[in-house]
Amino acid sequence: MSYTTQTQAQAGAGEIAGKEFLAFTLGQEEYGIDILRVQEIRGYEPVTRIANAPDFIKGVVNLRGIIVPVVDMRIKFSLGTPTYDQFTVVIILNIGGRVMGMVVDSVSDVTTLSPNQVRPAPEMGTFDSDCLIGLGTLNDRMLILVDIEKLMSSSEMGLMEKIAA
Repeated sequence: MSYTTQTQAQAGAGEIAGKEFLAFTLGQEEYGIDILRVQEIRGYEPVTRIANAPDFIKGVVNLRGIIVPVVDMRIKFSLGTPTYDQFTVVIILNIGGRVMGMVVDSVSDVTTLSPNQVRPAPEMGTFDSDCLIGLGTLNDRMLILVDIEKLMSSSEMGLMEKIAA
């Protein structure tokens, strides 16, 4: 690991020290997102499809008068054909004042990570590394920590304009 990458990882670990992450599963892997971005967790219900939307955008739902786009993260991350069952949930996110949902296989818990529990993510070229914060280690569990704000505001998602810096 280069000095720059290690320094960036240490800075990233410092930024997330003591942060709480919502843990969820996609396929066989566990992921974590900043709990402060989560507005609510709902059971999966059918969505209204939008013509010509990318496959990973399932459609929209009406959430108490707000039209919310819903992204299926299994399709987004190419994790096989999604199935919807009683464990499938939609995590409603509030990012930059915009409400959106993401479909995941299940949610498990909320976890607080300390700096020594966060490791830099390896460079593998399979995941947009700008959206990856690192790997959280909890005993025998490993959480892939995703910067959900960067992921949902990325240009390929097309869900929202870039958040002004």
